[in-house]
Formats: sequence, C-alpha cells, structure tokens
Amino acid sequence: MITTDVAAFRAALPAGGTLLGLDLGTQTIGTAFCDPGWRFASPAKTLKRGKFGADREALAALVRERGAAGVVIGLPLNMDGSEGPRSQSSRAYARNVAQALNLPVLLWDERWSTASAEGALIAQDMSRAKRASRIDSAAAAVILQAATDALTGGFA
Repeated sequence: MITTDVAAFRAALPAGGTLLGLDLGTQTIGTAFCDPGWRFASPAKTLKRGKFGADREALAALVRERGAAGVVIGLPLNMDGSEGPRSQSSRAYARNVAQALNLPVLLWDERWSTASAEGALIAQDMSRAKRASRIDSAAAAVILQAATDALTGGFA
C-alpha cells in the first residue's frame, strides 16, 4: 500500500509500531526512526544511494534491526503543491520500497524539511562539515515527525 492519506496509513497500522522515515536525495538517503507510540522521531544513518538492489538490502537490514511496521517517504512537491519530476521519482522509489519490504508506505510533503533540519543543526552550533554529513538524516527526522504528528492528531 502506498498512500498520501494519513487515515489510510494509520488504518494499515492498527497496533502502531516503529516507522522508518526516508529523505531521498540523488546521492544519499537520509533515514530516521520513531518510537512505537509515534511520539518522537530521531535521525539515523545516512545511506549512500546506489542501484535499488543495494538500497533494498540496506533498508531491509534497518527494518529488521528496528522492527519497522511502516515507511514514510518524503514527497518533494513544488512550492505551489504541484508535482514535478522529483515527485515522480519518489513515487517510483516508494513503489519499489513497498514491494521489496512488504510494508505500507506514506508519502509525506517534504517542502521545507531540509531548511528546517539545517536550522535545527545550526541552532545546535554544529559545524558546516558536520551539518553536511547529517543533514539528510535530520531532514528524514523532520519529515517523519510531521507525519507522526498527523498520525496522532498533533498536527495536520
């Protein structure tokens, strides 16, 4: 199942569970996880993006390690809310993830996620070099936190 509908995604996960968040870049994949009660999201590893076979193995290992019940993938919409080529690429990746991991996938609007993550890292007085290595997983955590807030009724 792949959806942008929070209620449908929630219905696919009646017992809750840990969720894996993904921020898809052209060269890397930022990852994040939330707790089983969907209260908070935390950055995890940044994976080197390659052919999907290699990505699949890395993502499957993370899912097994954390016992993820679902996946939230950032959907890069244009500022006017329309979809462009990057959105279509993310949708294609989501289809591969859903099939490979056999987990429900929620596509979540990721506008401003990287800017928000960078602001948080700057507020922590993190050096530019450290920010560069952590920005993708921090953005994945921003995306996942927004989705879990919507899932729990915190925000829409």
